[in-house]
Amino acid sequence: MPGTFEPLPGGGAAVALDDVEISIIRSLAVQLLELIGPGPGEEAPADPLAELFAEGPSEPPSDPVLRRLFPDAYSDPEEPVEDDEQRAHSAEFRRYTENDLRAGKRENALAVIRSLDELAAAGDGGAVLKLTPEQSQQWLGALNDLRLAIGSRLEIVDEDDTDLLYRLPDEDPRKPMVMAYLWLGGLQETLISTLMP
Repeated sequence: MPGTFEPLPGGGAAVALDDVEISIIRSLAVQLLELIGPGPGEEAPADPLAELFAEGPSEPPSDPVLRRLFPDAYSDPEEPVEDDEQRAHSAEFRRYTENDLRAGKRENALAVIRSLDELAAAGDGGAVLKLTPEQSQQWLGALNDLRLAIGSRLEIVDEDDTDLLYRLPDEDPRKPMVMAYLWLGGLQETLISTLMP
């Protein structure tokens, strides 16, 4: 079981993680939370009714990682939008969906942090993380977001870019992020397999 998720009887998944692995995943999840930013209710006390009708941003984020996490709905992320009507549709879609998307991504990252904190508090030298089916879905979403964020920083656009990463020399400053990207991909793949019927 080390380093791979295994299915649990009755649903959910389990993986053995050591202290270093717990620390790495937790640190990346915290960084993701910081990048996504606080939710509308976290900035100031909000009126629940006003929050229900709150509109999000209409422009894509300037940070390339956030653009990858929150892409335009009606355009190719690699090509600039030329059509004014297409731009207007994307802006309207973003205005009504981005706040909810951010909230979901925040909740997934927080679920990862909480479960790792519980695991770290329970044992020495690592332990077996056991996830419910719901937690498995949250972890899957967070692992996907972490890989998208790291992939964006590494400028991974397609499979050819990933192949080049395997050949990076050890001295390359990107190597630790590449290793994290590949490791998280393995975790994600094995977690997906536990969720398959």
